[in-house]
Amino acid sequence: MSFEFAIWNGAKPVLHALRQAIGCILGPNQRDLKWIGLLLFMGLSIMPAAIAAPTSVTGDLSKQAAIEVQVSLGTATDELKFVPDNLEFVTGKRYKLVLNNPSSQKHYFTAKDFADGIWSQKVEAGKVEVKGAIHELELKPTATAEWVFVPIKPGSYPLRCTIPGHAEAGMTGVINISTGRK
Repeated sequence: MSFEFAIWNGAKPVLHALRQAIGCILGPNQRDLKWIGLLLFMGLSIMPAAIAAPTSVTGDLSKQAAIEVQVSLGTATDELKFVPDNLEFVTGKRYKLVLNNPSSQKHYFTAKDFADGIWSQKVEAGKVEVKGAIHELELKPTATAEWVFVPIKPGSYPLRCTIPGHAEAGMTGVINISTGRK
């Protein structure tokens, strides 16, 4: 197998997910023109993420069954911590991160670098669904939100609550994204 074919084979799932996302935003008449323009604009900047995507992922990533992961922002006794505070994800798999806030005060789930390394399909909270780039979620007391995404870029990313004093009191964590290969 040639090197060029291996790169393209690894890039196909990422490019397909990106094209699907663009297709949802644009109408069918503009889809191909905008897709070509976006690829030209992005150039080679997507190749590291595409190479990191596992070649075993096939089909539409937005249709893949989501793996549910639950995280509490704070506790019912108002402890300032994420439970759990160490999250593990694998590139190319679809996740549904269920965030809940059992405490009596609001909290933030802030992980900008993590958010830059994933494809966010949507965030649902109550009767609202948000699509597009998401870097921070605020959960008011007793609120729940679901973040559906596919990790693309492996790495270790800091997680924190940005309310003054919360991170300093221990409301921090780490989000790890691996390729799943050993």
